[in-house]
Amino acid sequence: MTESSESRCADSRAIALRLAALSHPARIEILKHLSVSSCCSCREVVDHLDLAQSTVSQHLKVLVEAGLVRFETDRQRSRYAVDHKALACVCASLAELVDSCCSSFSPKRQD
Repeated sequence: MTESSESRCADSRAIALRLAALSHPARIEILKHLSVSSCCSCREVVDHLDLAQSTVSQHLKVLVEAGLVRFETDRQRSRYAVDHKALACVCASLAELVDSCCSSFSPKRQD
C-alpha cells in the first residue's frame, strides 16, 4: 500500500468513525446542546436530556474518541466542548464523498 493510499484509508476510517459517532440520536442531541455553550459538564448535559448520567457519559466518551468533542478536566469536573474544526471536516469530507459519487449521476426527467 502506498503512502497516499494509506492516507486515504486512514481518512476513510476517521470519517467512518466520526459518522458512526453521529449515528445515534442522543449523541446528535448532545452535540446540539454542547454547541450552544462554550463547554458543559456531563451533569449539565444530563439536566438537558432525559437520560441517565451513565448513559450520557458513554455517549460523551464515543464523541470524544471520535474527535468530535474535546474533553478537559476543570478541578473536580470534566468539561466537554464541540470540536468545531473536526465537525466541519466531517461536513467537508461527506460533501466531497457525495460529489465524487454523484458526479456522473444524471437523474431521468419525469415529464
